[in-house]
Amino acid sequence: MSGYLARPKLIDKAPAVVVVHENRGLNAYVEDVARRLATEGFVALAPDLLSPLGGTPQDADKARDMIGQLDTDKTVNNLIAAMSYLMAYRYSSAKVGAVGFCWGGGMINRLAIKAPDLKAGVAFYGPTPDPALVGTVKSPLLLHYAGLDQRVNAGIPAYDEALKKAGVEHQIYVYEGVNHAFHNDTSAERYNKEAADLAWKRTVEFLKAKLA
Repeated sequence: MSGYLARPKLIDKAPAVVVVHENRGLNAYVEDVARRLATEGFVALAPDLLSPLGGTPQDADKARDMIGQLDTDKTVNNLIAAMSYLMAYRYSSAKVGAVGFCWGGGMINRLAIKAPDLKAGVAFYGPTPDPALVGTVKSPLLLHYAGLDQRVNAGIPAYDEALKKAGVEHQIYVYEGVNHAFHNDTSAERYNKEAADLAWKRTVEFLKAKLA
């Protein structure tokens, strides 16, 4: 596995965050998210989850096709390996959270099910997992959704109910009038600055509280 690592320059030990990319792979937008987290005081690792297939290509459409070839369980295991790397990293406090976008948001939901060491999970418009599996979730979750994203949002009620029944601490925010991928500032047709800024503020506050 390869990836992009950013860390605060003047902090000896910082909480860590795995950044999970969209279905376009590890690109400039995701690397920028990692740097933003570093400026907020986190060690941030954005793994290239297309590494087993040769890494993220320049062609975004090709990357999307390659994402469809990944084995989901193996991909979650690769994220757990990224967590393990951060727990042992010399500049890390060993407290690790994760944030993901789009396809990566769905991976956050799956990671929370399989990784008891995860201290906080943030999913941006991530496809919801099988509600029957969420009983193993230990980490608090922050879930952001786009109001116009009907396909993904259809899963919210059952996911919310399952998390409540399992006693999982979670917060759900739906940003009305915005599209899926509203946080991606490299997508002019989807980006919404107001919603993106608010969701990011909530994300940073959540991660700081849970990884302190």
